[in-house]
Amino acid sequence: MSGELGTISLLLGIMAAVSVLEALLIIGLGVAGVMAYGKIMGLVERIEAQQMAPTMARVNAILDDVKTVTATVQGETERVDRAFHTALNRIDDTADRMRSNVRARTSAVVGFARGLRVAIDWMRRARHQPHKT
Repeated sequence: MSGELGTISLLLGIMAAVSVLEALLIIGLGVAGVMAYGKIMGLVERIEAQQMAPTMARVNAILDDVKTVTATVQGETERVDRAFHTALNRIDDTADRMRSNVRARTSAVVGFARGLRVAIDWMRRARHQPHKT
């Protein structure tokens, strides 16, 4: 039995050594991962500082220009809209004045024509009706 205990002890020793090696390997991988993460984050920060910051500054400048142009176009659109409505109101006023002027000038002629028609109708009726004496 002592032979079997020696074999068991040897196997347990090998297993303990392998466990220690695995633990060291996992710790080493963790340290390497942290170091790689640090390097990658440094690289990302440098790329961001060198590439993204100037690009974002240009994009912000373009957006500011677009904002200015949009405000200008909106102002001009409102100005044109006001001018258009003013012109339409003037056209409506002119049409109303012309209509009232035409009515005023033609009302006498229309009144005369209606009176003439009534007179002609009266004369026709008077002609066709027998006179009572």
